[in-house]
Amino acid sequence: MESTQLVVLAGLVIGLIYGAVGLLSGFCLMSSMRGLLAGGDGRLVRSYALAIAVAIAASQLLAGSGAVDLGKSIYLQQSFSAPVLFLGGLLFGYGMVLSNGCGSRALVLLGRGNLRSFVVVIVLAIAAQMTLKGLVAPARIALVQASQATVNTNSLPSLLAALGPSEALSRSIAAAVIVVALILFAFAHPTFRRSPGQIAAGVIVGVLVAGGWFVTGYLGADDFNPVPVTSLTFVAPIADALQYAMLSTGLTLNFGVATVAGVFAGSLVTALATGRFKLEGYSSPRHMLRSAGGAAMMGIGGVMAFGCSIGQGLTGVSTLALGSFVALAGILLGTTAGLRGALRVQPLAMA
Repeated sequence: MESTQLVVLAGLVIGLIYGAVGLLSGFCLMSSMRGLLAGGDGRLVRSYALAIAVAIAASQLLAGSGAVDLGKSIYLQQSFSAPVLFLGGLLFGYGMVLSNGCGSRALVLLGRGNLRSFVVVIVLAIAAQMTLKGLVAPARIALVQASQATVNTNSLPSLLAALGPSEALSRSIAAAVIVVALILFAFAHPTFRRSPGQIAAGVIVGVLVAGGWFVTGYLGADDFNPVPVTSLTFVAPIADALQYAMLSTGLTLNFGVATVAGVFAGSLVTALATGRFKLEGYSSPRHMLRSAGGAAMMGIGGVMAFGCSIGQGLTGVSTLALGSFVALAGILLGTTAGLRGALRVQPLAMA
């Protein structure tokens, strides 16, 4: 089997697992933030924190061993625009609240029969493609060019190494501090400690992120036909998946498209097997308009931020890239604004 075929197959398997885990556990940053800010069920946010910890630990072990060169990923570029990353994160976070879930969550819910998520996925894909290559692309490029900066230290390890420690020691220190802090935060919650399902979900999702790096960065490291070094992310892949579905002639499958298909299929099979499949729709035209508007914001913001709540919140942060922490801060702030305060998204009255 050629390396590109192996990468696509592995992407499908990773997607299948993520889809099943996402459906069974409810893994979702927006739901996590909602539970945290409302003072209710705090298990989801701790599951997310545990996923970040596992993703960082496993990914940095791969990088430290030389198995994967994370420097080839889009997250560790020497030139990036912090303002655009942050603004994109804000748009994505607020859009996520309007749509009641991110792109990956929409794929999971679509597999369960939620037709609202079908609209979210389609609108997100169109808006993302417009921002990547279409009508919105010139404005995005102009913003990036006007605000980007070239830096010598583009990650926490490189920032620490500038103070004296070796690169290997800096990587270990930076990763260990964050991982330990996140694990302590997660397991300090008694209810989370008694929730094996949520613990398993956090561990599995974190391992899947590292698995994506291994698949594309190691198994896909073909000198004659290399594949982009990437892992779990959903905004651009959803856009690519829609484009592939419409114009497959002349296009090739890649890791991201296979992952998107896998997430939907994994959720669908799991929903059917567990009796969770149920067709659902919108309660009103206003509900649909709000959901579609949020999806458009996620598509535009996700492209500007180089990722989503998974693509930057887990995959990007696992590289310890400074830009990923900026984007994640924007996502968290945008989500918080949508859930609390003057800009809070008000609940819709059911028809």
